[in-house]
Amino acid sequence: MANFNKVLLMGNLTRDPETKFLPSGAGVVEFGLAINRTWTDQQSGEKREATTFVDCKAWGKQGEILTRYCKKGSALFVEGRLDYRTWETNGEKRSKHEVVVENFQFVGAPKGDGHGGGAPMGGEGPSGGGGYRRPAPGPRNPQRGQDMGPSEPSGYDPGPGADDVPF
Repeated sequence: MANFNKVLLMGNLTRDPETKFLPSGAGVVEFGLAINRTWTDQQSGEKREATTFVDCKAWGKQGEILTRYCKKGSALFVEGRLDYRTWETNGEKRSKHEVVVENFQFVGAPKGDGHGGGAPMGGEGPSGGGGYRRPAPGPRNPQRGQDMGPSEPSGYDPGPGADDVPF
């Protein structure tokens, strides 16, 4: 039988990322993610909300980027795998599930604009390493290997109010 272990989550950091070092010297960054869910109660018709809290950890360059650009409240999309960890404290066996980050994307506004964090603007941000995904390039001309620019046909007119974003 085949196995599959993939987790996709989008939420907000519950605390600042914390870097810890293993005896081997390897660094691991740990953080919590809060994921909200809303629904309407079918019996009462009331809006309900529940929050799930998930512990996450990131290794290497990904952890460095998260520590540098994220803080409590930052919105983050995480792709990873579920891991089960056990340990013993004062003779008592303990265990928990956590998400090991394999990839991530910043969500929302950049840090410094008063909206809680995300990818930095300008040239000081991450440059393609550690799981940070850049926006996909536009269509390419296969004969020249060059960007072809906007995909709208020439003379494209989106009409009045096209600049108004409803959200």
